[in-house]
Amino acid sequence: MRLSCSPTAILCKLRSMSTAPHFQPVSAQDYLEGEALARRKHEFVAGTIYAMAGATANHNRIATNATGTLHGQLRGQPCEVFNSDMKVRVRQTHETRFYYPDALVVCEPNGPSDPYHDRPVVIIEVISESTRRTDEHEKRAAYLSIDTLCVYVLIESSSAAAVVYRRTAEGFDRETYVAADAVVPLPEVNCNLSLAEVYANVIFEPIVEEE
Repeated sequence: MRLSCSPTAILCKLRSMSTAPHFQPVSAQDYLEGEALARRKHEFVAGTIYAMAGATANHNRIATNATGTLHGQLRGQPCEVFNSDMKVRVRQTHETRFYYPDALVVCEPNGPSDPYHDRPVVIIEVISESTRRTDEHEKRAAYLSIDTLCVYVLIESSSAAAVVYRRTAEGFDRETYVAADAVVPLPEVNCNLSLAEVYANVIFEPIVEEE
């Protein structure tokens, strides 16, 4: 059922739903209207709204480095990269989702006034222990259902490593890249993602072994 709410009421609903259970689903349109007014970003999964937690400095460095690396390589080409302020819409048979990837490459953009894209070719998420389960399971399943998606990249924030899911004729293959000198090839958009550039200025926390 479509909720008839004013923008102010929608914003209040976003805030309340991010902190307490709410059993009446919100429509995608109401979510988008409220999100345009919200000071904090929220993701939307089948009528439920989730507030996004703040990211660490390393997370932001990695995401910014990845976006900047791709931006330089895509300059003058038909595809373009967007940062984590841009949503991706995932439309499935019985539900709609909106996520904020850390970076996405789009070759067929939506209209200039849309706050989301429908046809990403590459999606990148920077993962940590607090986001790993969502990024590796819920979001992976949703992203891989997008017809245009060719590559989903999961970049570790605690060590120099990346896991890549790449579309093939038989489905998605899993690839692993380890060490700062590794390079993730992205021929789908005529780019390469160098982990040395991705982890520039990133200082990893020492691993404390349990006694």
